[in-house]
Amino acid sequence: MDTYLETERLVLRRFTADDAELLIELDSDPAVMRYLTGGTPTAPEIIRERYLPNILAGYERWGGDLGLFAAHEKDGGAFIGWFILRPAPQGPLDEVELGYRLRQAAWGNGYATEGSRALLGTAFTKLGIRMVWAETMAVNHGSRHVMEKLGMTLVGTLPTPPDLEMIEGAEHGDVRYEITKERWERQ
Repeated sequence: MDTYLETERLVLRRFTADDAELLIELDSDPAVMRYLTGGTPTAPEIIRERYLPNILAGYERWGGDLGLFAAHEKDGGAFIGWFILRPAPQGPLDEVELGYRLRQAAWGNGYATEGSRALLGTAFTKLGIRMVWAETMAVNHGSRHVMEKLGMTLVGTLPTPPDLEMIEGAEHGDVRYEITKERWERQ
C-alpha cells in the first residue's frame, strides 16, 4: 500500500486504477449517498469511466499531494471510504476543500474527525495551504459537527445546487465552513 498519510487508526493512500469496485460499493449505499444524490447510487460505469480517471488525473495535476485518498483501518485493512483535500476547479492552489465519504460501518467511530484533522495538519504544515474550506447540506448535522470539532468556522450559507433540489432538506441550502492556517495554529 502506497501510504500517503497515517493516523492513529487509519492509513490514507492514493487510489489506483484497480480501485473502482471500492468506489462502486461505497456509492451504492443509499444512506451514504443521502446528502449527495438523495440516496441514488452512482452508476458503476460513471465511476469507472469518469470518476476514477479524474481522481488519478488529480494526482498528476497537483503532484500527488492533493486529491482524493482511500482510507483503510490500520487494524485489519478494511476500506472505510475516502478523504479529499483539493483546490476548487478554478480556485487558488492555497485554498483547498476538505471532505470525506465513509461507509456506514465506519460512522460514529471518530474516523471523519481523525482523518480530517490529519489532512488539516498536512495542509498547513507541509503543503503551504493558507485556508481550508468544507461544504455540506445545512441539514447534514453529522458533517457539520465534524467541521466544528476541527475548529472550522461557519462562514455562510449557499443555495442548494439546482441538480440537488430534490434531496430532502435541500430547501435549507448548503453551509460553508472555513479555517485559516493562522486559526489552526492558535488551536
